[in-house]
Amino acid sequence: MTAQARVAAEDLLRIARAVYDDDAAAQTSIDELERRLREPLRLAIAGMVKAGKSTLMNALLGEQIAPTDAGECTRVVTWYRYSTTPTVTLHPKQGDPRRMPIRRDRGRLVLNLDGTPAEEVEWIDVGWPLSGLRSMILIDTPGIASLSESTSERTRLFLTPEDAPSSADAVVYLMRHLHASDVKFLEAFRDTAAGAAQTICAVAVLSRSDEIGSGRIDSLLSARKVARRYELDGDLASLVLGVIPVAGLVAEGARTLREDEYTAFRELAALERADREGLLMSADRFTRDSAATTLSAAERRHLLARFGLFGVRLATALIRGGIESSTELSEQLVQQSGLIELQQFVRNQFHTRASTLKVRGVLLGLERLLRERPRSGTEEIRGGIERITAGAHALRELSLLASVRSDGLPLSAQDAAAAQTIIGAQGTPTHLRLGIPESADTGTRSERVDALREYWRRLSESPLTDRAAVGACRVVIRSLDEIASQLRPAADVMLAGGPRDGTREHAPQQGDEHEPAFGGE
Repeated sequence: MTAQARVAAEDLLRIARAVYDDDAAAQTSIDELERRLREPLRLAIAGMVKAGKSTLMNALLGEQIAPTDAGECTRVVTWYRYSTTPTVTLHPKQGDPRRMPIRRDRGRLVLNLDGTPAEEVEWIDVGWPLSGLRSMILIDTPGIASLSESTSERTRLFLTPEDAPSSADAVVYLMRHLHASDVKFLEAFRDTAAGAAQTICAVAVLSRSDEIGSGRIDSLLSARKVARRYELDGDLASLVLGVIPVAGLVAEGARTLREDEYTAFRELAALERADREGLLMSADRFTRDSAATTLSAAERRHLLARFGLFGVRLATALIRGGIESSTELSEQLVQQSGLIELQQFVRNQFHTRASTLKVRGVLLGLERLLRERPRSGTEEIRGGIERITAGAHALRELSLLASVRSDGLPLSAQDAAAAQTIIGAQGTPTHLRLGIPESADTGTRSERVDALREYWRRLSESPLTDRAAVGACRVVIRSLDEIASQLRPAADVMLAGGPRDGTREHAPQQGDEHEPAFGGE
């Protein structure tokens, strides 16, 4: 989505404000849409009860600020955004917002509703000075398919309302295994978030992946095979851009590893093999009283709660393999947990499409406003929405990806795979689209673009290519044209051949690659 589209959306909001100048409710809706356009990307963490949402949230943030127990706060939608000083604000369904005290217990932020029933709370807003929140708002949601119908309803109303666009721009959806409730939720999110465009802006996380292999050291390898199988599942393929296995507890523990925990792992790693393997045989064995180690049963229960049996086994194995500091151990545990793969996916798929997803949400919000509160003078707004949507090639890319994942493409397997890469299936950065190393210089990238454009134009013009395939080819060609416009001046692009599919050349729409990477400290 170009900067011009964002400016055009801002203009439409100004026009709407003037048209509805006497309508207080409409003005409130416009305020929210303007705020949404200014804010960073909204990324929600969703999933069934006990899927590990808050644990993954803490791993992404690198600090234990999301409550992971079964308290009242886990039943409320909670936003985490950047703030220079810590703040916690409760927004009740009725009445004015009020500040909550900042309390921490052994480093973990304690959110307390102070007697207010969760049913009476609209949402909680947590401001925290973490650099990872500068470019992303993270939203923790209550578990779906909860025994408490009202708890599940809060998430449904927030992420998949029936008469409005979703309040989130994209979703990280956690599941322990594929369930009918997971598919139902993701279908609803696709329909409400994308509207008629039928785009997909969700990634599935196979959470608690270490449990798939019963906590064995090779558990993540087993989890990756399961994740790959889910990626190809007909029910899930058209709803998410990928499935990534993550051992959330290991990731959270690694990002918040303390020196005394590292010392405890070193002691376990130094035990005689028989003693060590006896302790690590099961969670029950690990927490029993034992003369094999000086670590108390309480200390071992703490390690188990923080890292899980898989994390304890992995940490001791890494130390025996040569890790010599808590920093090294933290880095290796994070690497092994799958967290970095998820962070990279979020950067490549959602962060670089931030402008597209945000403008899309604003346009859907304006459409809802016009539908619910029709009046004269809105024709210019409707026309503006149509013009922006028609020029939003990035939305066509996401729509084609959704179609490809559900129905495939009427192309050879090799061409279909190449088309998906070019339109951003692996991510939107230029080198990923072109399938070349990130270190490739501009000349190499330009040569690659020219060769690909020529190939896809020949394919689109071939009499053997059917109409559906030609449509897909044109989307691919447009993506390549926009990459070319990034690599050299527009005049050079036209000399090299220019678009032949009837589209005009536009400024880059490949995403905001210049923005800071999510998860960076």
